[in-house]
Amino acid sequence: MAKIGNIDIGDFPLLLAPMEDVSDPPFRALCKKFGADVMFTEFISSEGLIRDAYKSVQKLDIFEYERPIGIQIFGNNIESMKRSAEICERANPDILDINYGCPVKKVAGKGAGAGILQDIPKMVSMTKEIVKSTHLPVTVKTRLGWDDTSKHIVEVAERLQDVGIKALSIHGRTRAQMYKGEADWTLIGEVKNNPRMHIPIFGNGDINTPQKAVEYKNRYGVDGVMIGRATIGSPWFFKEVKHFIKHGTNMPPLTLKEKVEVVKEHLRFSVEWKGERLGIVEMRRHYANYFKGIDNFKPIRMKLVTLDSYEEILNVLDNEVLQ
Repeated sequence: MAKIGNIDIGDFPLLLAPMEDVSDPPFRALCKKFGADVMFTEFISSEGLIRDAYKSVQKLDIFEYERPIGIQIFGNNIESMKRSAEICERANPDILDINYGCPVKKVAGKGAGAGILQDIPKMVSMTKEIVKSTHLPVTVKTRLGWDDTSKHIVEVAERLQDVGIKALSIHGRTRAQMYKGEADWTLIGEVKNNPRMHIPIFGNGDINTPQKAVEYKNRYGVDGVMIGRATIGSPWFFKEVKHFIKHGTNMPPLTLKEKVEVVKEHLRFSVEWKGERLGIVEMRRHYANYFKGIDNFKPIRMKLVTLDSYEEILNVLDNEVLQ
């Protein structure tokens, strides 16, 4: 049984990776329903939280049925990160996660996210200060290193564990790789199999089939896997993985009718949480992913992304997608 602090998270937990503009409460509700064991908010700027910026504060919304849930923060200033940890604690999550992995330029270029991989001593001291400043179990998500010449993750993992983190998620790429090429799990395996490590190690990167989740579990010995992009447009991916783990066979694919029901549920959550106008607009980015591979879908998608009325969208989903 894997544990984060004193939170039981199951034998081989499946974690939903925090994804900007994806893993908001409506999407997380579906992932939870389909079997995600641990989830994280979208990453939240520590500076935004301190300034009380609406977009940052809104991301603190968590719901009882999501537990165990982690709030993920990023930033490059130790004081700001400590203060934002205190703000997060008031939102009452189960876990506080630090993002040391985001590769995008506007984050990493300022020394936050994966940018801190260029300054490991600062990464360790920032983590230590955050652990001291909160009662929550602190976890970290990071990458193998900044580039091919600095894959120090085995040593970095030890140092983060030494300052008190309770679990570590590792994405099997360097910052220089962004999301290109193939994720290299060999170093994730080395971290997990280092006899000095005793906290849960979760692997992340390229888990895009149930078979791969099981293969990597067996090959690298990780305590669980964190899944990101494979869940976009397929929140039921968690259920598929669990089915494969249990039965060794693939779950029957969802029918189009079942997919439409999931989309309607996603839309309903979105409208309830954000209000009709914003809920409809922010749902538009999901239709293409949900209905990937459907013949002649483009004209229907154009309707779905231009309609402004909840009822009209439901009508298209029921009568045109399912014709």
